Amino acid sequence: MFRFKKLDIFIAKQFGLLFAGTFFISLFVLMMQFLWKYVDELIGKGLSLDVLGQFFWYMSLMMVPQALPLAILLSSLIAYGNLGESSELTAIKSAGISLLQSFRGLIVITVCIALGSFYFQNYIGPDSQKHMAQLLISMKQKSPELEIPEGVFYSGIPQTNLYVERKDLNTGHLYNIMVYRMTDSYEDQAIILADSGMLQSTAEKKHLVLNLWSGEWFENMPLQTMGNSASVPYRRETFAHKHIVLDFDNDFSLTDMAGISGNARTKSLAKIAHDKDSLVRVSDSIGHAYYKEAQAMIYREPVLKPVQMKKVEKLAARDAFSVDSLYGKLRPEERRRVIDQALMTAQQAVGDLEFKSMITKDTDTQIRQHTLEMINKFTLSMICIIFFFIGAPLGAIIRKGGLGVPIIISVIVYIVFYLLDNTGYRMARQGAWAIWFGKGLSPAVLIPTAIFFTYKANNDSTVFNVDMYLNLFMRLLGLRVKRHISGKEVIIDDPDYGKDADALERMNLTLTEYARGHNLKSPPNPVKVFFKYQPDHVVEQMSEELEAVIEDLGNTRNKLILSEINKYPVLVVKAHTRPFERKWMNIVSAVIVPAGLFFYLRMWRFRLRLFRDMKIIKETNEAVIAEIREKQL
Repeated sequence: MFRFKKLDIFIAKQFGLLFAGTFFISLFVLMMQFLWKYVDELIGKGLSLDVLGQFFWYMSLMMVPQALPLAILLSSLIAYGNLGESSELTAIKSAGISLLQSFRGLIVITVCIALGSFYFQNYIGPDSQKHMAQLLISMKQKSPELEIPEGVFYSGIPQTNLYVERKDLNTGHLYNIMVYRMTDSYEDQAIILADSGMLQSTAEKKHLVLNLWSGEWFENMPLQTMGNSASVPYRRETFAHKHIVLDFDNDFSLTDMAGISGNARTKSLAKIAHDKDSLVRVSDSIGHAYYKEAQAMIYREPVLKPVQMKKVEKLAARDAFSVDSLYGKLRPEERRRVIDQALMTAQQAVGDLEFKSMITKDTDTQIRQHTLEMINKFTLSMICIIFFFIGAPLGAIIRKGGLGVPIIISVIVYIVFYLLDNTGYRMARQGAWAIWFGKGLSPAVLIPTAIFFTYKANNDSTVFNVDMYLNLFMRLLGLRVKRHISGKEVIIDDPDYGKDADALERMNLTLTEYARGHNLKSPPNPVKVFFKYQPDHVVEQMSEELEAVIEDLGNTRNKLILSEINKYPVLVVKAHTRPFERKWMNIVSAVIVPAGLFFYLRMWRFRLRLFRDMKIIKETNEAVIAEIREKQL
């Protein structure tokens, strides 16, 4: 039976405080991103505070499911980063508690948060999506002079269709304007063309004033003004400036939800399943009807005459029936008629298929959207659990708390998730990808990542140890650290100066002999380096002896000797002989010309550095030996 222990409560308290803070931070960031997207809907509309309050309230409710995974990722990463940085995680492991055992309390909390996220998406989220869409549509209709698009007819003004080819956002001027005035009566309809104009609201917000310049007015004439004459069907007027007042109530009012309720995002799971079944049934009925129609159209009226049809039947009964031979026996006018008829039939078939595809495409899109939203309610809740198994192991590995490194890593992980999820959603919604592939793309990448991080953290891996990568980078570039040996306050054993001086003298003789037998200034032999490698044990043994002497002399109280032994370089004992330890890797690097040239030049550089290091070692040895002999230590 599962029981919360003191350790679980301790970790849960740290996680809970961090989760509360990071949740509101994540929610604020996501709200600002959403607000930036719809900032044009708010500016200059004269919206009241209660409308703005509703907008921000429903926007925050919409962002809650997206903020929960990011908050879990960031809070779990910071919590275990703090435990690792303060060595509390080390103490937990030394007590015999594994990393996965320390996760168990937070796993229960994360599962509860995931279930809460699913409940929120299924019951609260759809209602907030519906009210948010209603507010956005109502805001767009609040000031139509700001919302008139370019190149399409705008029907937001009652009884008026307005077309604008181009508009200047800085001055508000509209260019190449076409206005259709429509009423219930055909007699009152009018068409107005103008080169430019401007649309503004009146002070009382009850009318729109349309100022037009350099245009023409075409208007149908009422029957009573025309008399019995039918020669004047409309009135035409040319104007330099026209002032038109349009009735429009600019006060804010919520639009009808009839057109919004069909959106899949505004539905619960049960509603999505019910409406999806209805859409599938409608789509199947339309497809069945098209199938029956296609079957009925297979048998068409023949283009040829009865006499020609008999010839076709006779040719068909033979084995040597050929359409080309039949076509070649027709007269020129019959050939032309057959080609024209075939072309017209093909064009009609293509047009008919395009019209049918346009009808079925909308239904297929709605079915895909409902399926995507149904899956999204589960995947977004599952991401909460996945992000915990990414954030907590990463915090245990990097062992950095605070808001520095954890925020950077969290942002990178969330960006990867957002790109994968958004790309998969869009491609699946368009029908370019299968739905299971589009919505399964992000979990397919994140779940193995979470398993990998959890495995590495549980085994105390140094995969994200910065010092390890720094040392590897320094080794690759041939960089090395300098010695920093300082005097000790308490010395237990004094150095054996005589033995160390004798060892340094022998080392100088070895250096002299090595310099005679090896010309380190010359470039290395490519054949010996890549294909006939021989180890250099002399340098390896010399390095071991030097480190032993330095370790022993590090216990001295003589400041001059301490200063001299800090001049000793750290020898690299193998890099001047071959690129890699394994023979086959050396051969491969030699075959690949750019890599082989790089490693060859690198070895030559290490040979030159070894030559300088040996010269420094010999000079330093002489200085240390002289100090030992002079002081008779």
